[in-house]
Amino acid sequence: QVQLVESGGGLVQAGDSLRLSCVASGRTFSSYAMGWFRQAPGKEREFVAAISRYFGSTSYVDSVKGRFTISRDNAKNTVYLQMNSLKPEDTAVYHCAAKEGVSLYYTTKSRNEYDYWGQGTQVTVSS
Repeated sequence: QVQLVESGGGLVQAGDSLRLSCVASGRTFSSYAMGWFRQAPGKEREFVAAISRYFGSTSYVDSVKGRFTISRDNAKNTVYLQMNSLKPEDTAVYHCAAKEGVSLYYTTKSRNEYDYWGQGTQVTVSS
């Protein structure tokens, strides 16, 4: 089992940047494919980005391509989400998630496939 704790959210203006972090504790971090999801008020939780256990295989939702970058540091048990050129529509609670039992290159956009979730960090982008 793994515990996930997100940080780095806040209130920013449109065009600003933020870097979210998600620190994992418990089992070996490199055993998990990781993802970031977000949930705005009144909306379902949606996929943002995912990264494989090794070798940096990534995927993104179209709305963040070219603006957001997911990365991980297995030595620090941490996955990051660098968010640039933020827009008001990026406002949401951002959650990281972990998927166990997958190959080194595996990523998934499906929230139902993830096994563990963090509590989330709020990102608010003002216009």
